Amino acid sequence: MALLARQVVASEKWRRELTKEAGRALRRTGHGVGSLHKQPQGPKWLPYLIDPLESIAMSIEVPKIKLNNGVEIPAVGLGTWQSKAGEVEKAVEYALKEVGYRHLDCAWAYGNEKEVGDGIRASGVPRSEVFITSKLWGTWHNRVEECLDQTLTNLGTDYIDLPLNPKGNHPVFPTLPSGKRDVYHEWDLKDTWKQMEELVKKGKVKSIGVSNFSEAKLELILPTATIIPAVNQLEIHVYNPQHKLLKYLKDKGIAVEAYSPLGSTNSPLFTDDVVVSIASKHSIQPSDVLLGYLLAKDIIILPKSVTPARIAANFGPAVTAAKKLDTADIEQLDGLAAAGKQKRFITPPWPVDLGFDNWPPLPA
Repeated sequence: MALLARQVVASEKWRRELTKEAGRALRRTGHGVGSLHKQPQGPKWLPYLIDPLESIAMSIEVPKIKLNNGVEIPAVGLGTWQSKAGEVEKAVEYALKEVGYRHLDCAWAYGNEKEVGDGIRASGVPRSEVFITSKLWGTWHNRVEECLDQTLTNLGTDYIDLPLNPKGNHPVFPTLPSGKRDVYHEWDLKDTWKQMEELVKKGKVKSIGVSNFSEAKLELILPTATIIPAVNQLEIHVYNPQHKLLKYLKDKGIAVEAYSPLGSTNSPLFTDDVVVSIASKHSIQPSDVLLGYLLAKDIIILPKSVTPARIAANFGPAVTAAKKLDTADIEQLDGLAAAGKQKRFITPPWPVDLGFDNWPPLPA
């Protein structure tokens, strides 16, 4: 059993959340009930938790996906989007050291890469064992290497495993006097991609990919690309499966990463009748079904959390669920969107046509 005393000493808030959320998660998952004890620390007594869920997560081997350049990427990564200052460092340390994560999904625009780097170092896990993804932000498309250098400095590393060239998924970029987002429409994405290919040649990155790219946008860079994108990171879940795009990506040899695989805050995915029924059938949780469904389809998942119990619950149980789901389960889940439940949760008002199906109209 792993002991979480280090997290408790670090922060009173962390202690409260750890005790509260771990108890809830253990009761939800049925993996057992954590035992609270007390350990003397000088004049004070600080609680620590023996967490059966964490122990189970550490014992499970997470599958890896082989990218089109031969590099292997862990199929479960910790998302760091919207992870607040003061929380993400401890979350990263816990995920790496106590749970067994070896894949971190970051971005320059998230504004927390320095804390991510601090968490990696605090974990004691060698840099060589951690797969790090970062993302080029839209305002840096003509200065790719400069943006990467800032990310490397913030993370405290000398290379990135996978930078992504996104159309954008974060509200950090300039606006016009009217309040609309200011976009340089004349810039050609293939020129951004050429700069990213140069980073591979220089050894600053091992793989390069894209984020939020539709088939139409990929066709703007593929004809002149000397390196095919290794991945495309997209909003993928049972209500937004993007079956047609995923088939296109498979045909091109481009792996798929799913952000927001559980939906959003107060997500309706957890209470969907089909999801709940399948969870009951296999004596697992709805979250396990949602994540296991994607893993079973060889989609890399990037659930995000800063809560210890949830970080652990999104790891081992998801891998186990992927093995439990049968063909009938996958077919049912595949059909939810087409049955009238199609829904995207992440739709920033970009003033460009991204070429996606089921996307809101462009802002006036």
